[in-house]
Amino acid sequence: MNGSRIAAIAHYQPAKVLTNEDLAGMVDTSDEWIRTRVGIRTRHIAGPDEHVDELAAQAAAKALAAAGLGPADIDLVLVATSTAIDRSPNTAARVADRLGIPGPAVMDVNVVCAGFTHALATADHAVRAGAATRALVIGADKMSDVTDWTDRSTCVLVGDGAGAAVVEACAPGEEPGIGPVLWGSVPEMGSAVRIEGTPPRFAQEGQSVYRWATTTLPAIARRTCERAGVAPEELAGVVLHQANLRIIEPLAEKLGAVNAVIARDVVESGNTSAASIPLALSKLVEQRALQGGDTVLLFGFGGNLSYAGQVVRCP
Repeated sequence: MNGSRIAAIAHYQPAKVLTNEDLAGMVDTSDEWIRTRVGIRTRHIAGPDEHVDELAAQAAAKALAAAGLGPADIDLVLVATSTAIDRSPNTAARVADRLGIPGPAVMDVNVVCAGFTHALATADHAVRAGAATRALVIGADKMSDVTDWTDRSTCVLVGDGAGAAVVEACAPGEEPGIGPVLWGSVPEMGSAVRIEGTPPRFAQEGQSVYRWATTTLPAIARRTCERAGVAPEELAGVVLHQANLRIIEPLAEKLGAVNAVIARDVVESGNTSAASIPLALSKLVEQRALQGGDTVLLFGFGGNLSYAGQVVRCP
């Protein structure tokens, strides 16, 4: 019952980069139109034979290596994704198989863009309760599989990728490295962000999502900090779901994290759904914009109009 911490974080993105200029040759759009409205310049797109479990496994293998651990050290695999094609075996089971993890509990978590922070909280709870010793928590999505590439309102937003964290128990007497989660949803507005149909396609009511994110979520993000006993101005970093630069910047400003590094990976990676938070956090750690022990707010939001956030210590 000592709490848990993030021991390592890593990410993976496909090699192919799709620029705004590339998109301008596919649909009626332009670099200026995209940058002005969502702030995105590029995004990574997986190939037709590169599936979600492969993206997830690549990131997870890097996280294990960064933590100095092997497959046998993991007894819980959680994968946050909403773009897996198959229902069974689930993505977590396929990741465990790819990495050779012996006998773990395997669960997929589908809370779309807030999936990683939900999965991270679930891993924290499992470790605290003694149900797991070390967990791999992965956010992975291949949004290109569920995108209508003729719809300029959505195809300019999305990218593919994965991020993974190793979560383990804190040492006796060590302060918890993952703070209390604050999570919830607005089910009656859930259809504002959708992946529906056959074949499934991503769609959203952009203005409704923008208003909700910029007016309702700042107070919830501040309450997340309160639960952790951390004032916003004490945060070293803020990693929000990388949905749209026009959402990230006003939300961060209203939060009042005046001394924090604000993740803006959406500019390079687009909206990678459940992958966006671990991917952005991993890059900030890799670039040394954040140091080990720094306090960072993670806050996911989106599909189902769900949200989940926690303050963590940087690995």
